Amino acid sequence: MANEVIKTPYDTLTYKIIGCAMAVHRDLGPGLRENTYQRSLANHLSEAALSIEEEKLYSVYDDQAQERLVGYYIPDFVVEGSVIVEIKAIKNLDSSHLAQVIGYLAVSGLSIGLLINFGERSLRYRRVFPPQKIIDHLVNRQWLFIPDWLKNNKDERTPTKPSKSV
Repeated sequence: MANEVIKTPYDTLTYKIIGCAMAVHRDLGPGLRENTYQRSLANHLSEAALSIEEEKLYSVYDDQAQERLVGYYIPDFVVEGSVIVEIKAIKNLDSSHLAQVIGYLAVSGLSIGLLINFGERSLRYRRVFPPQKIIDHLVNRQWLFIPDWLKNNKDERTPTKPSKSV
């Protein structure tokens, strides 16, 4: 029962994404830098007529009221506005990489993610679902990007939520 595949409304889309990743891995093999795989996968996803957002910024706040911005999560891709795709080019994935995608799902509100590793002899991928207790996964400082302008404001006690321009 533990190895049972969970069916989702995103199966067709995730299979297309995985197919594109397999084509990239078949063409390039392991051993290259992550940004090389990222560029190639972007090309393959576009050729497959999938809409992609590369390195989309997701605001991360320190509490549920979203009063104090602490940084951003930046997944490699958001495909069709529905699937977070995070790629790696390393020898082995570990639980911290899984936690990274879970954090992205918690903040984005999306329902599924793919963690794809091009660094092994065979392409490795894993479908990732959002956590049941989202609040526990909203801020993972290991994967948090904090721009310089925000670092300079961190000592202020006033909220740093960006204002919306009109």
